[in-house]
Amino acid sequence: MKVMNQVSPVPFFSLLVLPVALLLGAAIGALNPIYAFIIAGALILAIIYLLRLDAMIAAMVVAVHVVIDAFMGFAIYQPALLLALVLLIVCYMGRSENRPWTAPYMYWLWVPFLLLTIVPTLEGGAFSLTNSIGYYLPIVFSGFIMFWIGNVLARDASAIRRVFQCIAFVSVLFAIHTIIEATTGVFLLQSFGKASAAGATFTLDTGNSRLGSFFLNPNGNGMFQAVCFFLPLGLFIESKRFWSKIIYLGEMLLILLALMETYSTGSWLATFGGLLIFILLVGRMRDSVVLSVTVVLLAAIGLIVFNAQIAAQIAHASDKSDTSLHLATWETALRVTMAYPWFGVGLGNQAYLHLSEPLRVAAQTKPLQEPDNSYLQWGATCGIPVMLLFLGMLGSVFASAWRNWLAVDIRYRVFFAAGIASLLAMSINSMTVDGWTSPIDMPFLGWLIAGVVTSPLIKRHLARPSTSLAESGVGRLDPERSTQERHSKAESIV
Repeated sequence: MKVMNQVSPVPFFSLLVLPVALLLGAAIGALNPIYAFIIAGALILAIIYLLRLDAMIAAMVVAVHVVIDAFMGFAIYQPALLLALVLLIVCYMGRSENRPWTAPYMYWLWVPFLLLTIVPTLEGGAFSLTNSIGYYLPIVFSGFIMFWIGNVLARDASAIRRVFQCIAFVSVLFAIHTIIEATTGVFLLQSFGKASAAGATFTLDTGNSRLGSFFLNPNGNGMFQAVCFFLPLGLFIESKRFWSKIIYLGEMLLILLALMETYSTGSWLATFGGLLIFILLVGRMRDSVVLSVTVVLLAAIGLIVFNAQIAAQIAHASDKSDTSLHLATWETALRVTMAYPWFGVGLGNQAYLHLSEPLRVAAQTKPLQEPDNSYLQWGATCGIPVMLLFLGMLGSVFASAWRNWLAVDIRYRVFFAAGIASLLAMSINSMTVDGWTSPIDMPFLGWLIAGVVTSPLIKRHLARPSTSLAESGVGRLDPERSTQERHSKAESIV
């Protein structure tokens, strides 16, 4: 009887709902296949929520934001944000000892950030209210929700592992889509995208095509792959199973192949910078040495096998005209920030496009909707206070992730090393493109990873007795610390 009481009724309910959903989908499909697809998807999503596959849903939110919000053009309905809000509510309603709940970390920074950006949103609304709100929701409010979800999901090492596995799987799907386009010239599901997706092409002077996949832009595609690359890398090192290592290795190779097809200089620089930090933080000296040697060997093999692609990448990176344009856009953004220091020109690319034109420097040969730098974009569109607040938030994320890295057992430090390297890659890349400020791709992913590596639930688990930690699979206390605790407990008993 005790065993029966511990069995959750959710799987049995799901088994009953699934046949009903199939019959209902078949009946409606006879009338309209599109409605059948929508209803079947909604029912499957409901079952996933009922099964509490939280990590899978979080990764789905990231994918929905890229594919449905941006690529298909449904951003006005914000389906990804709605999915994220439902997930947060489900986590709150289903909180328990095994699924703890927590308030958002750094709320003292998030609250003023959410409030201060309202004024620039209203200012930008003078040019286009839809455009201005279309920036506030994805890069400000949704970032806060995804950060909170990451805090809630990262309750122990196994939960972090599941989140990283699901995100890596989404990245691999995008990578496969990019590789298929590179090898066959066919853009799968192109007819489902916006009208602009069909005509968007990017070609280097060498004739190589830069592929953007569902991101519609090679820089966005490259940044996504660069950020996600470190997740399977961390899983590869942490895993003890041979077949798991083979799978993670395959994921890394697919991501690197897709990254190569973007020819994104900023993404490659971000990858190298993140890789350096990852090697330093991987946890064990043996792993750092082996990883360093492996990187050198793979780089040598890559120079031989992909000599033509690497030559095209170097030629693209050496393009002085592209570099001068970047520098000119930064100078223009600084002028705009000095001219509108408190609340900027207004959130959204329409406000920046109009009000930055009188301040545009001569080296910027064409008007742009945003500067190629997320940090300067915060200052130009939202003002210096918001820019400083964002930098403070980003610095607090790295500081908290570092503290969690120090606190956990050495085996699980690789998870936090992967998260820190991913965030560093995104931060480096955001100096050349609109990474943290892009409404169509990166903030959902970036803030989710930031929430995972800064979760206060990690400290709660570390405060439990070491036996409970071993059972839950979370990073354990160090042996010396456990010994001190046992001594203190013995003294208290005496």
